[in-house]
Amino acid sequence: MIIYKDIITGDEIISDSYDLKEVDGTVYEIDCEMIVLGAVEVSIYWCQRSAEEAEEGIEDGAQQVNNVVNSFRLQQTNFDKKSYLSHLKSYMKKVKEALKEKKADEEVITAFEKGAQAYAKKIVGNFKDYDFYIGESMDPDGMVVLMNYREDGSTPFVTVWKHGLIEMKV
Repeated sequence: MIIYKDIITGDEIISDSYDLKEVDGTVYEIDCEMIVLGAVEVSIYWCQRSAEEAEEGIEDGAQQVNNVVNSFRLQQTNFDKKSYLSHLKSYMKKVKEALKEKKADEEVITAFEKGAQAYAKKIVGNFKDYDFYIGESMDPDGMVVLMNYREDGSTPFVTVWKHGLIEMKV
């Protein structure tokens, strides 16, 4: 298995156990699921759930979470458009420096810069549709994972910057 870590913070962001779809050579999109944690089924005849609880489908004490957010201990954060763009500019500069330190080809760095700039425009155009997450360390300099929903309105997916990740085989 390969775990992908943030090139800046070292936080675990995603793994290849999820279906990573490369988009525009710049980002990976990963479909997620909402899962229920802490559900315990009790089948004692006098412990019937009410109709409303059965409709909700979540036991008392259970919690519905996004599987990717939960698995990688991502922490939700907030941005307005101006602060996100400021963060993104700083983050992209740090990723470029990290790529140079790793002696990446100039072609890779140029492709990253062009692709990131184009994809950033897509993000800004749909800014209100995104939720923002940062890694477990909560380092503000690290990657911000974007979460949105597919066209069906019910399938969540996360977007991560391809060049902002390093691979760790486990």
